[in-house]
Amino acid sequence: MCGRFEIHSAIEIIARVFQIDDVTFDIKPSYNIAPSQDVLVVKNDGKKNCLVSCRWGFVPSWSRELKTGYSMINARAETVATNSTFSEAFLNMRCIVPADGFFHWKKEGTKKSPWYVRLKSGDPMGFAGLCSNWTSPEGEGICTFTIITTDANFLLAPIHPRMPVIIPENDYGLWLDPAIHDQETLCALLTPYPSDQMDLYPVTAKVNSFKYNDPENIRPVAA
Repeated sequence: MCGRFEIHSAIEIIARVFQIDDVTFDIKPSYNIAPSQDVLVVKNDGKKNCLVSCRWGFVPSWSRELKTGYSMINARAETVATNSTFSEAFLNMRCIVPADGFFHWKKEGTKKSPWYVRLKSGDPMGFAGLCSNWTSPEGEGICTFTIITTDANFLLAPIHPRMPVIIPENDYGLWLDPAIHDQETLCALLTPYPSDQMDLYPVTAKVNSFKYNDPENIRPVAA
């Protein structure tokens, strides 16, 4: 599962990493992004990559309620290509969710302690995502998305059994290309990110509340 993440990189860095030429949005640092919030995701319109504002929590086109998204913040890599809810988006509405890191909670007895996960390089990472253009009964169009998860790598496994799928930078073009529909090719990207390229450490329990949005959330604390 991936239930919280953060992004603080400047828009210039996001544009460079995700190959976005025409930036019409600004990205304000957010150190505690939670489901139902609007964030910027990267999509390809068939000609170029662009940033789109999207609500976290996938709402299928057939749903009549926006709250459906609360139960669809994640999609499992093992079944996403065949699951009736996500299969069409998997073929036609893939996106990348930029992040500088994400949070996992380690269960210790009756308590859970938060840990922060990032790339050792310090570069932003790109989660594999799927979008859905949902229209409310009142006719309002809303972009929604889910983050695909897979088994945790060796580094994260002691903390949590799942992790978001992180697309390697060299494969951004492949994942985003709307002309690619081959399931085998796409599913090959949905693997745990290499442990030796990641870092994690415990952080303040204040991050437990999504209302606490502060750089303190990603500073190391004593385990």
